Amino acid sequence: MGAIQRVVEGLRAQTSVALHQIIVVDNGSTDGTGETAHRAGATVVREERRGYGRACFAGLLAAKDADLLVLLDGDAADDPGDLPRILAPLLRGDADLVVGSRSLGSRERGSMTPHQVFGNRVAAHLMRALYGVRVSDLGPFRAIRRIDLLALEMREMTYGWSVEMMVKAARLGYRYHEVPVRYQRRVGVSKVGGTLQGSAWAGWCIITTTLRYVRWRPRRVQR
Repeated sequence: MGAIQRVVEGLRAQTSVALHQIIVVDNGSTDGTGETAHRAGATVVREERRGYGRACFAGLLAAKDADLLVLLDGDAADDPGDLPRILAPLLRGDADLVVGSRSLGSRERGSMTPHQVFGNRVAAHLMRALYGVRVSDLGPFRAIRRIDLLALEMREMTYGWSVEMMVKAARLGYRYHEVPVRYQRRVGVSKVGGTLQGSAWAGWCIITTTLRYVRWRPRRVQR
């Protein structure tokens, strides 16, 4: 609960960026996370079906009036202070998808396990080889226009969501840009990096998703 409060309050403190709405997707929690986020000033959306992608998709649907979307995790590992840096290339018109790179920035010791770092590198190399995009990290802190995210026809409802966004964006010719960000030790134990089984499943989803969309085309003309 303390993590989500820190994240919401940290976002609200970013006075250089005018945030229209902060949406927290409560993905079936039982510890009062939703209530804490609401008290901190967020709009809370409940998504009972578990899955990282389902939570992100629920937030996308809830942000009906948004032009630009910023996505980040609620475990306080991402630093809300990096928000202006994430948004800057999009606001300047220099990029269509901006991803915060922990590899280019800084990682607190212990914030990522060795197998998480290794898996990131493997997926990044695959994306460069298959899609021609110079990727250094699959960071969760990212920004994109809502209309452009909808055009990607997202389908991966578990750990493949972030990679699907990146590879489909490459297939549609979106301008990809990375900015260095800070990454801290998360609050609590990760269901992914905290267990070997979780890490293996997430890695499988990421690699298979990277390969799945090599020949993807949208069903209808977008943008």
